Amino acid sequence: MSEIERQKTKPLDKFGEFLVRHLRDKSLEYLQLMLEGRLRQPERQSLQSTVSSLTPDLKVAVCELVEDLLTNAMHDILFAFQEAHDNQTGIEIFVDGAPIAELSDGLHGEIFGEEGWIVRFSKFPSNTEVARSRWAEEQIKRMFGGSGTL
Repeated sequence: MSEIERQKTKPLDKFGEFLVRHLRDKSLEYLQLMLEGRLRQPERQSLQSTVSSLTPDLKVAVCELVEDLLTNAMHDILFAFQEAHDNQTGIEIFVDGAPIAELSDGLHGEIFGEEGWIVRFSKFPSNTEVARSRWAEEQIKRMFGGSGTL
């Protein structure tokens, strides 16, 4: 990686790590506490009681659903930030003085794959993202031939 590419990556990765840790991981930690029945807020006790009494299989399904919802939400907001930048709507995110949408060829794609923000920065392993990345590589190989590395 050239020095120019490294300099571009720093603010982009800093933002990605921030987003993954403060949105995705915090939400998954909250879900984990709820599933284990460890939340203390009185207004959450009824829901927590229902969720913590689910069967192990249903708890796994809830975790997968929440992870999928978070990934889709992150994708959609990042896509909106990229579009706002591209269309010059006045909505822009700067990290260390750099407009991050300008540093990416598509912010919404930064979260995906084996080298994406979720896999690199999340406390929670994402087998889905690794599998999705490998599937995409296979599709590229099938469609275009060659190595297919993303």
